[in-house]
Amino acid sequence: MRKDRFIQACSAAVLGTAMLGTVLAGTSLGGTARAVAAAADRSPATGAVRGVANLVIYSINSDGPYFRAIVSGAIGDYGPVVTVLPDGKVDPEHTSDMELKLRHGTFRLYIGPIASKFRALTSHEPAFPLTCSDYFHVTATVPIVAGSGTGGYRGVSGNFSLSLVGDEDQVTPPCKSEIASQILLLTGSGTVSS
Repeated sequence: MRKDRFIQACSAAVLGTAMLGTVLAGTSLGGTARAVAAAADRSPATGAVRGVANLVIYSINSDGPYFRAIVSGAIGDYGPVVTVLPDGKVDPEHTSDMELKLRHGTFRLYIGPIASKFRALTSHEPAFPLTCSDYFHVTATVPIVAGSGTGGYRGVSGNFSLSLVGDEDQVTPPCKSEIASQILLLTGSGTVSS
């Protein structure tokens, strides 16, 4: 798995987790979801954000810098995501920030440490050479980049406790770095405020 595939693997894992979470929230966890929603305080018009936010960022079959995000709880929003350098230029190597371009505004996450952990694991792929497949999982605290919020997220701050998962099958045989099917999933929650 190339170092930029970490994002793809994260996306797939996030999508699967998001689907499972939706099913659970709609069944046995409905009361818990309502309690979390009641505790959250968010006003897109004023930019006030406070409480626990749940985040899923995913990419399917792509090593590129582009993802999708869904955020629930204190922030209820969705939209495209792109990995960028501090100057805002697109970062195909996933070394610095992820910019969430949501409907009500934008903010960035600093993904440098979690991306480095992921790259270290993927340097020895395929993880399962007999089946030309990979599964990688790392965790880290991922902060919101100070001053990066715009629109309804102006002044937003906080940290997310996130897991980054990559799951893929490579083209076989023999094992090649070419993707047959892949998901990258970055998921977790954190406390946010503005």
